[in-house]
Amino acid sequence: MPQRLTIGLSQAHTLPSLNLTLSALRETTKEAAQKGISILLFPEAYLGGYPRTCSFGAAVGSRTDTGRDQFLEYTKSAVDLGDTPNGAGDAWTEKKLPLNKETGRRGDGTREFLEEVARETGVFIITGVVEKAGGSLYCAAVYVDPTRGVIGKRRKVMPTGSERLVWAQGSPSTLKAVTATIKGVRVVMGCVICWENYMPLLRYSIYSQGVNLWLAPTADPRDTWEALMRTIACEGRCFVLSANQCIKKKNLPSWITGATGHDSGSASGVRVHETLANGIPRGSFKGRRMSMTRTEENHEIAWTCDNEAIDESKPLEAPPKQSVESSGEGEEFVSIGGSCIVNPMGKTIAGPVWEQENELLFAEIDFDDCDRGHLDFDASGHYSRPDAFKLTVEGLDLNPPP
Repeated sequence: MPQRLTIGLSQAHTLPSLNLTLSALRETTKEAAQKGISILLFPEAYLGGYPRTCSFGAAVGSRTDTGRDQFLEYTKSAVDLGDTPNGAGDAWTEKKLPLNKETGRRGDGTREFLEEVARETGVFIITGVVEKAGGSLYCAAVYVDPTRGVIGKRRKVMPTGSERLVWAQGSPSTLKAVTATIKGVRVVMGCVICWENYMPLLRYSIYSQGVNLWLAPTADPRDTWEALMRTIACEGRCFVLSANQCIKKKNLPSWITGATGHDSGSASGVRVHETLANGIPRGSFKGRRMSMTRTEENHEIAWTCDNEAIDESKPLEAPPKQSVESSGEGEEFVSIGGSCIVNPMGKTIAGPVWEQENELLFAEIDFDDCDRGHLDFDASGHYSRPDAFKLTVEGLDLNPPP
């Protein structure tokens, strides 16, 4: 029997609200269904948003009130899937956790919405999500089957750079692959988020589970990313889908750009009264004037001035600031995309797509190509020397799923 399916990805960006982004996801999935796409990947943090360019007011030894306001906005935009902070695993997936007595569900309804879209369209959906659980945020991805609903979710085990300030670390047990039979074709999927793809041992844990479809939602728009995707496809003898957001500065949230329309307490839309290094609030210094300088690295330096005392309880004056759009700025891209599809021999068969804000990329593939590639290479089998090299992952079975 032919092992052919059409798989695709959406290069799109998060919209100003969760409801708008979910509506866009629904419309994109409907379009994908019309084109015969059976499996559709959305980018990292598509639901909830990737806070590109935002420092959250943090430097070593210092956090600002402005940054805390930004984190509050980000938390409000995140998705509540009804899971526990530690991750309940199969109990969450199989809906065995206690329900909220008022709503009759767990979470904010996003899970149920995604299940409805998959069921209506017949498309298997994988989407990046910024998930809130307890007081923490997680970069996550969910697998949504058209008939079974959500069959898995994983949380990024290693956020990159400044992401670690706002995203907690997920459990390695969530690296578990999922299986689905779609139009008679058995697909074993593993999802590896952004720079997790650079972790050799993590990659091997996915190869060991026998995946034939590697999902790589990302936020990396550099031209070096495609080379990594080609390496993984060739190394794992699997197809690779990698989806990134493509977004201009003007489409970032106003709480990041400082566009007008927020709290009028400052020209940037956030509070002017900030906290200095070591948690000392402005106003604690009496009698001498403080001149504030912010470096390119976003460090704040306080200089004492030998002139008259000022009232530190009053906000510092700031020049009028226009919104990003009204000033004519914001047309530059802060992420140019780079989404692509790669075959098991490491050849890019669709993309990469650059500077296209709303692109649906797809290809018809033959999953038999994965086994054809195993003739001369199997990273976790005949080319692995398991007698000499061994890997264990806490809470994860490295054998292929039944």
